[in-house]
Amino acid sequence: MARMLSERGAIVLSSDEMGRALMQPGQRPFAEIVAIFGHEVLAADGMLDRKRLAELAFDAQRPRVNELNAIIHPAVIEAQAAKMAELAKTTPHAIAVVESALIFSSQHLSPGGWRGRFDHVLVVTAPDEVKIERFVDRIAAGRTLSPQERTALAIDARRRLQVQHLTDYPGDCIVLHNQGDVEDLELQVDVVWKQLQELERTNARQQR
Repeated sequence: MARMLSERGAIVLSSDEMGRALMQPGQRPFAEIVAIFGHEVLAADGMLDRKRLAELAFDAQRPRVNELNAIIHPAVIEAQAAKMAELAKTTPHAIAVVESALIFSSQHLSPGGWRGRFDHVLVVTAPDEVKIERFVDRIAAGRTLSPQERTALAIDARRRLQVQHLTDYPGDCIVLHNQGDVEDLELQVDVVWKQLQELERTNARQQR
């Protein structure tokens, strides 16, 4: 959905992309991850071995995802706040969108929680089985999987959903349902984009 909003004129900040940038050598979160998880999460080239880090974070017996989130989430939120402050000066009437999977469940928000960070929240939801199927297909990246590989990835996806403790979304969110095809989601995004434009026009009038 973020791509669709970007195509319509929104400025999109991807939490995943910002997190990956902060996990590069030379960044403070990189050093903290190595200090807490050990050098076993380093690849031969000195970069983080993201696969090994994910294995430790989502381990079924001893999940450590909260330790990882405690490093990454505050750093990403700080970077997003800085970018939003910059946009407020350079393009004050832009519609800026933060793409994040863990807005409601993160334990590392500033006072006021997510409501203090955003004017409106869009929720893109789908049944867990659809999420799991898409996770498997994304990891496969077009490669034909054996039944055993597909089952293992599905188990991994389900474990991640359980570890992340995703919560129900509040009733005042703008909700899009993404269990259908791309065309159906495009139609929903068209409606939402018009809503966001009207909300921005209202905000602009109120600030005059």
